[in-house]
This record gives sequence, C-alpha cells and structure tokens, in this order.
Amino acid sequence: MKTSISMVSVTSPSILDRPMSPDSSVLSDEPPPSKRRRLSSSSLSDEDDDDDDDDKPLAAQVADSNAAATGTTSRKTVTHRSGKKTSSMKSKAQTAPMGDKRPEKNGVANGRSSDLKVKVEDKMDEGQLTRLATGVTVDTGPASSAVPTHKPEKAAFVELRKGVIEITAVENDRQPRSTVILTGLKTLFQTQLPMMPREYIARLVYDHNSKSLAIIKRGYKVVGGICYRPFPHRGFAEIVFFATASVDQVKGYGGMLMDNFKQHIKRTYPDVMHFLTYADNFAVVFFKKQGFSKEITLDRSVWAGYIKDYEGGTIMQCTMLRKVNYLDKVNIISQQREAILTKIREMSKSHIVYQGLSQFQEGSLEGITVDPKEVPGLRESGWTPGMEHSTRSGKSAEHTQMQRFLSDLKAHPLAWAFLNPVNADEVPDYYGVIKRPMDFSTMEHKLDTNQYSSLKFFLDDVQLVVDNCKLYNPETSIYHRNAVKLEKFMKEQCPEYAKRGS
Repeated sequence: MKTSISMVSVTSPSILDRPMSPDSSVLSDEPPPSKRRRLSSSSLSDEDDDDDDDDKPLAAQVADSNAAATGTTSRKTVTHRSGKKTSSMKSKAQTAPMGDKRPEKNGVANGRSSDLKVKVEDKMDEGQLTRLATGVTVDTGPASSAVPTHKPEKAAFVELRKGVIEITAVENDRQPRSTVILTGLKTLFQTQLPMMPREYIARLVYDHNSKSLAIIKRGYKVVGGICYRPFPHRGFAEIVFFATASVDQVKGYGGMLMDNFKQHIKRTYPDVMHFLTYADNFAVVFFKKQGFSKEITLDRSVWAGYIKDYEGGTIMQCTMLRKVNYLDKVNIISQQREAILTKIREMSKSHIVYQGLSQFQEGSLEGITVDPKEVPGLRESGWTPGMEHSTRSGKSAEHTQMQRFLSDLKAHPLAWAFLNPVNADEVPDYYGVIKRPMDFSTMEHKLDTNQYSSLKFFLDDVQLVVDNCKLYNPETSIYHRNAVKLEKFMKEQCPEYAKRGS
C-alpha cells in the first residue's frame, strides 16, 4: 500500500481570526492522516499590501507618493464610473443639498463629473516638466524631493534589526536550549496544522535527521520556523514544515524567514542548491512569491525515493543562485530596477510628437485605407512590414482552450510519468509493446506547430496517453492508477472528452 509522506497545507486568517495553517510538507515513512479539505481564500500572504504596490505601474506609484506628500487624499471622495464612492477615511460618502445646486447622482452633477479636472502638467514640478520636455518619461525619472526614495522598512526587518526577534538554527542535539526551541516549534506546527496528529508532528520535529530554523521572540518564544531535511549527497533539501504565527504574518515574517533559510543553506551545505516541497492549492501562491516553480528541472532520479508522491499536493522546486546574497535581495532588486530605467531613459522618444493622420480629421472622406508605411513615426518605433501578418494571425479560441487543457494536465501532481517520452534505456521493451507512443511534451510541440486542426485530434492524443499507460502497466501499478485519475480529471474539465465514454 502506498504511503503519502509529503504535504504542504496553508490557510489564511479570516474575519474570525481563526488560526492560519502554514505551508508545510512532511517527510516520513509512516503514512500521515488522510487529507481533509480546508476552506481558504488565499495563501500565506505576509506581503500582500507590499506586493500590490509593486504591481502598480511606476507612474501610479509616483502619483500615489505625490498625493501623499501634498495631502490631496486626506478626505476627498473619489468618484468612479461604477457609481461607488470610496474615501481615504473608509467612511460612507455623504452629500447634502446646498442652495440652488441640483442633487448629485452617482457622484455626477448635471451630467458632468463634480470633481475638477486638473491637467497632468499642472501637477508637475519644474524637474518633472524638464524631464518630460527632454524625452524622459515622468514615471522613470529620479524621484522629486517630495517623493520618498525607498519603501518603508517592513516590521519584520525592524524587529530583527532592533533585536526584538532572532533567527536561530536548531536541531535535536539533546541540549536544554535546543529542546525548548524544538518544543516551541512543535507547538506552533500543531497549532497551525490542526488536522495533523500531534504525535505525528512531534516525531518529525524531534527526528535527528531533521533540521530547523526558528524565529524566537523575547527569549525562547517561537513565532515562526521552518523544518527541513537536507540531502547534501543528492544536492537538495526538502522543506518539511513552514509556519509563522497567525498574528505575526502581516509583519513579513514568512518572506524574511525564507530569505534567511536560503542563505543559511548556502553557508551550511554549499553543495545544496535546490529545494523541493509539496504544496496544496492554498500554498502555491506563497511559494511562487519565494521563487518556487511547478516546473521540476531536477532530474527525478536525484530525488525519487527520498520524497515520495503525495496525492493532492503539487510538488514545487526552488533553485538558488550562487552569486546572490538573499539577505541583500531588496538592494539587488533596486539596483536592477534602476539599471533598467536608465536604459529606458537612453532610448526614450516620448518627447517626439507626430501629426495625426488626415484621414481621421473631421470632414475627411470615409472608406479610405491607410498604408502602415505612411503612418508617421511607425517605422521609427521599430515596426517592420513582417509584423503586420503576425498581428493578424491570432490564435483561435479553440487553440487557446487546448493550451489551457494541456497546461492543466502538465500541472497535475500525478502527471509526472506522462510529461516526457518513455526512456528506452530504462524500459527496453516499451516500444515493442506500444506502437503509437504519446506524451505531454510531444503534444505541446504539436500544439505550438499548429498540428491540431481541431479539439477532437487533441483529445485523441490525450486518450492515447491514457490508453498506452493502461496497456503497458498492470492495474495495480501506480502508473495505471495515475492514468485512471488523470482520465477522470480530464472528463471533469472537458465536456467533449467526457462524452467519449458515453
């Protein structure tokens, strides 16, 4: 009977402040309890607010900073097209009739917006106007004196710098200090993973083969930690548990702990450059933010047998870079960003304004076509005649649907045996039995080269992958069982595929 030995699970805090399960994984020869579904709306998001700021365009970030400096967002109600009103005071917008003014409807009075519109140029200082006139876009120029040059330091780094918290490595060396910290880690993991048996977590934390990195506060109070198992002779480590206390997750403990963990591994195990872990759906987003990917580039022969397959989890990998100091990540990214913006400033031609086409002016005749070569400034932008064909030959909706199906199949945790062609050296008689081999990488090539004229032929190859596996492997094998589950998964995703068996 197959035992599942790895697991990552995460939940997020709710309005009721219930405990949040961390992203974690478990490595053990004993089977963990059956997986139970936990409802959650997000993953371990300790940097949500900051990530939202990072996703904004540079112009929006500068505008927000200018607004904060001038105080223009103190109590002014912002009007949206949807009719909803929001304000920086988080209060309900109020209106009252004044004199002969007509009442507003959805933030609009007399059919026009009630807010005064100010030209962008009127909001700029002299430095911004100068950069705009010389061809450098405002959002890429150096920040003005009113704009803060750096984002505020996160609470986690402030506490670490001031000595409020400390990150320490610990293992079961039978020393009193280690025992106290490991007990705190055990309690934290048990709290954050309430569905896991307490004895099961305790045995793994106290295992002599397990190592840990803990965040301790005010002495020996554990508020976060990561438990892992290194395999230096194989060049990778498996993350067993990863958790931070629910009340401290908003401080950025998760990202800070992961950065310290990577640097700790580089110092302690110089030959270990890869991490593997199993993540459930709620933990995938968090791990992606920390540099993990669903694409496993590490050869399966390296980790197979050390991390067994866990049904319902997604295996993820992170590969470190030797030249990167992960504790100086913020500064490195800032330098890269500035280098890119400097290059943009050198190539920017935003100050050059071309006259519009006469065909679009008022009173011009209709039905007149425009040769792209005659559009002012188009060639200067780097356009070539060959681009005209590429922009018109868009992919069909059916092609997009096939891409989505194939992506879902490749990302399925049980699809590892079907990702690439079977190695004839490892399975010598395979191609003697299977006359029409098929795998997901071959399907991807056929899809990229437009060899599927319709969804029917794509589904034929999906069925061929399943049928080949069932034909070659006995029903009791893991390959046969995985093929059956993939077939069921595809039927749930694609109604056309489900109709084939009916």
